[in-house]
Amino acid sequence: MIRGVIETSFVDWPGRSCAVVFTGGCNLRCPFCHNHPLVLDHQSLPAIGINEIMSRIAPLEKWLGGICVTGGEPTLHKELPELLAALRPTGLAIKLDSNGTNPRVLARLIEAKLVDMIDMDVKAPLDTEKYRLAAGNEVDIAAIRASIAIIGQSGVAHRFRMTVTPSLHQVADIIAWKKDMPPGSPLKLQKFRRGQTLDPAFAAAEVFSDKEFVSLERLIG
Repeated sequence: MIRGVIETSFVDWPGRSCAVVFTGGCNLRCPFCHNHPLVLDHQSLPAIGINEIMSRIAPLEKWLGGICVTGGEPTLHKELPELLAALRPTGLAIKLDSNGTNPRVLARLIEAKLVDMIDMDVKAPLDTEKYRLAAGNEVDIAAIRASIAIIGQSGVAHRFRMTVTPSLHQVADIIAWKKDMPPGSPLKLQKFRRGQTLDPAFAAAEVFSDKEFVSLERLIG
């Protein structure tokens, strides 16, 4: 299940330093994904046990503000509740990153009070074809809507994020995406950056300029 650990990150949790735990495997194939080894080839990566995670985090606990569990897609793993429960004794807050395709799992984790923060990546406006293009395969939009509603009404700290690239997202898409989100929920756009992407064609794809991206950010407030 666990295929990577970073002991300290300053970018994975707003306002906090955190350790990052990576799970392998994902049910989406987003063409712009930079974590594609965890998506396509995770079984070739060494598996990491909870004891190793704890030993690597323990020396840093007093400097850390939390632990972020990300992927891949963590909710694919039936062992996820057990992992989160095992991390609780550290006393560190726990953040979960998810693509929202498994609303029942999210609901159970929230009900069990196993997460303190959720970042959900909402890939596009909730239009079937636009979502398929951004996610790289067919997605159950009803499941995405259910996850958005569950998170938005949970009382748990959260954000809805979208990575934007000119080939997939236009101004009208940003406006529609905002309308799809619960009123009052924090929103964040992330600018796609070139690099080693799941779809090699995106490695040199067009990107929004800084000026264009700031204009898009203004659309969501």
